[in-house]
Amino acid sequence: MSEIQITEKAINEIKRLQSVDPTAADGMLRVMVVGGGCSGMSYKLGFDNKTPAVNDKIFDLGGVKVVMDAKSSIYLAGTQLDFSDGLNGTGFVFNNPNAKRTCGCGSSFSA
Repeated sequence: MSEIQITEKAINEIKRLQSVDPTAADGMLRVMVVGGGCSGMSYKLGFDNKTPAVNDKIFDLGGVKVVMDAKSSIYLAGTQLDFSDGLNGTGFVFNNPNAKRTCGCGSSFSA
């Protein structure tokens, strides 16, 4: 089992983004936790064409290659990445059971 799950809606959006961005077509989706944000840590997503580091964890989830560093995988264990396109905003949403507190916008958390 991987540390993170991705909903079908998020997988479809990731594949759509890869189809319109030639630099992302062959890249992996890098999921990270970085310091910052109003709650202490923030999520970061991006396409990565570099060779993964020795300690990186790589998963194939629904045809999307996902890579994350070992430290981020600790904070992301059990997290679900979803995509929302509703009235309250459009974008990727992290449902993280490890988050003790989140900010109002949902893009940062503390564990």
